[in-house]
Amino acid sequence: MKKIPINQEVIFSRMREIEKNIDKLTIFKGISLENFKKGENYAIAEHYLRRALEAVFDIGTHIGSRFPGERLSTYKDVALFLGKEGIVPQNFAKEKLLKMAGYRNRLVHFYAEVSVDELYEVIQNRLEDFTEVLQCCSEYCKFSTGVISNIRHGGGILFQFLHCNVHHACL
Repeated sequence: MKKIPINQEVIFSRMREIEKNIDKLTIFKGISLENFKKGENYAIAEHYLRRALEAVFDIGTHIGSRFPGERLSTYKDVALFLGKEGIVPQNFAKEKLLKMAGYRNRLVHFYAEVSVDELYEVIQNRLEDFTEVLQCCSEYCKFSTGVISNIRHGGGILFQFLHCNVHHACL
């Protein structure tokens, strides 16, 4: 069976969403835990982190839906699928994306258990995982679908596709 073409706008809009939310979270990198605990910082950070995680798994779910017979029931399934298909390295999928899926579930379903200290630690030490997801996207699309250009803007990488064959999946 043939893969169904992806909707490029779905992929591109989620990539922009990840980048936008990570840019918002970087204001908390390097600040002290004491300052992070002040005001609405926790609520703001939780919001942007959850949105970035949702976008990662929206991309994976969209790509998985284009593979006939693929059944992705959970976000952990999505993480393993992305590794299996070579969209991200398998070790990244198993070591990081699985944890990202679990953390997304904690933020959504067990939000009352997520501590300020825990969220602070994630922001200080795990935001690079999103950069790696976006870099994997860039490399996968460059390899699979044609020429891609990375453009720096506002501290983030915007992906501009000069040519993209939509019959291949672009994370």
